[in-house]
Amino acid sequence: MATETLAEGVAQGGAAVSSCLGVNGSAIGMPQLCADWMPNQIFWLLVALIAIYFFLSRVGLPRIGAVLAERQGTITNDLAAAEEMKLQAVAAEQAYVAALAQARTDANRIVAEAKAEIQKDLDAALAKADSEIAAKSADSERRIGEIRAGAMEAVAQVAKETAQELVVALGGARDAGAVDAAVSARLKG
Repeated sequence: MATETLAEGVAQGGAAVSSCLGVNGSAIGMPQLCADWMPNQIFWLLVALIAIYFFLSRVGLPRIGAVLAERQGTITNDLAAAEEMKLQAVAAEQAYVAALAQARTDANRIVAEAKAEIQKDLDAALAKADSEIAAKSADSERRIGEIRAGAMEAVAQVAKETAQELVVALGGARDAGAVDAAVSARLKG
């Protein structure tokens, strides 16, 4: 009966071939947990695991390894590129700072030159204005002196004429020389 199949043993009306089968050939409980079938299940489990191992070692793992190596290469290249860009950014920042400092220095120099030129022009304009004012002041002083001298002559003339008329009105003789000398002495101080 060892070579009989399970179905034949049940069909002949004999007792069940396995303790996991009932009289009618149906499984009692879970077939995976039946101790009679364990060696067979372990054998096929080992065959399946060995097949999976060979498949993964020959096909799957090399592909995964290639993808991981490619990823690592990409990451390494990206990190190197980022480091290079960082160095370029630092160099660009230093160049920017140097250019900014140079621009500030140039701007300060230009401002100082412009201030000096404006001050020079202002000094020249002030000197010209001062000389014009001095010339006009001297001319005004001269004209005022002329007007004053003319006014003094006119006052002296009026004073002389008035004095002569007063002398005549008071009954005196008309002496032009004496009146002129008296008025001139009085006007001088």
